[in-house]
Amino acid sequence: MAQTPEALTNQLLDAAKVAGAEACDAVVVVGTSLSIEVREGTLEQAERAEGLDLGLRVLVGKRQANVSISDARPDAIREMAERAVAMAKEAPEDPYVGLADPGQLAAERDAGCLELSDPSAEPDPSMLQSDALATEAAAKAVNGVTQVQSATAGYSANDVWIAASNGFSGGYRRTSRGTYCTAIAGSGDGMERDYDGDSRIFASDMRDPADIGQSAGERAVGRLHARQPKTGAFPVLFDERISSSLLGHLLAAANGATVARGSGWLREKLGEQVLPTTLSVIEDPHRPRVTGSRMFDAEGLPTQRRAIVENGVLTGWTLDLANARKLGLSSTANAARGVSGPPSPSNWNVALTQGEKSRDALIKEMGTGLLVTSLIGSTINPNTGDYSRGAAGFWVENGELTHAINECTIAGNLHDMMRTLVPANDARQHLSRPVPSLLVEGLTLAGS
Repeated sequence: MAQTPEALTNQLLDAAKVAGAEACDAVVVVGTSLSIEVREGTLEQAERAEGLDLGLRVLVGKRQANVSISDARPDAIREMAERAVAMAKEAPEDPYVGLADPGQLAAERDAGCLELSDPSAEPDPSMLQSDALATEAAAKAVNGVTQVQSATAGYSANDVWIAASNGFSGGYRRTSRGTYCTAIAGSGDGMERDYDGDSRIFASDMRDPADIGQSAGERAVGRLHARQPKTGAFPVLFDERISSSLLGHLLAAANGATVARGSGWLREKLGEQVLPTTLSVIEDPHRPRVTGSRMFDAEGLPTQRRAIVENGVLTGWTLDLANARKLGLSSTANAARGVSGPPSPSNWNVALTQGEKSRDALIKEMGTGLLVTSLIGSTINPNTGDYSRGAAGFWVENGELTHAINECTIAGNLHDMMRTLVPANDARQHLSRPVPSLLVEGLTLAGS
């Protein structure tokens, strides 16, 4: 590419101003990706992609429009800007749109301290193939595994630059390395499958590929001979692999866009207890080597550590500038955006307080109930918090795992579920959303 992402954002801004934009911002993303898949010990598929995406938002008064292209030629950029301005002039007015004031912009924009990019060279395809083959071989070596559905390894790198007519200009580079495996055990109607995988910024932090394959195989075998559970009210333990979905429901209800629409099951709960007093939900966008880290948001505001829930009490909403203005509040520097749309609120690295007991200890304490390791589908009322999902996992009897469970539904209400959460101590700290296994009392199980 002849021009840097920074230079391209400057071209986009200049073209927008010439076309008649009163204010504007631009995003440029330059990315590469490499993916290798193997099957039965041989290469199944190899893909490499390179992409350039340019996004431009223009404002004319209180009207805005967004346009994106993948063509960096000067004529294409000029036409893009003219089209965006013409669209903005026809758009309805929105009293809440607008760029940040210059005094609000992040002063520190160097993301080097966050270690978002592995400085080592892009891996050779043969290296990724070797990882995928090792993963597949380890899964197939597990007694009871009948086939490996997929074994893949991949790498990606993205250079992102954001600039705006208010003077903001900043960017960063992100890399990712991943290995994944899905194994199948049994045959015919008794087939079961499960997976494992790992994704890190730095290749040196990756788990051993053989460990990933073996884990996927053992998980698949463990699901054989599954049965439906009894119908009734039982404690349910959400395994660490899927427990973050519960936190996701809370974060969605605390999103400023949801609240500004007058919806969301938490909309009347600001300042009230929504979790046990021992639990907090902390957002920290400055954790090194974590994918959700960033020094500034998509509107150029400085990110910072904050408590979304503190000692069980909901302290505030997740806000970008527009939704903050709608609610008469200040942005929490949580604006995210792609190249084809305006900013909207999103969370960065969010962690739930860990408990003191292990998952096994919680299993022993729960007596009789369900350990959920997989969730299927979703029927969740975003306004009332009514919760119903298909689930699979393992039945717990007298504190011991007895057999696999599938074809069941778990149901409750998020208000009640959140107030009874009991966390284990098994959260994986390298994740952007480290959430431990979570025990919830008294959910309704619908089975046989």
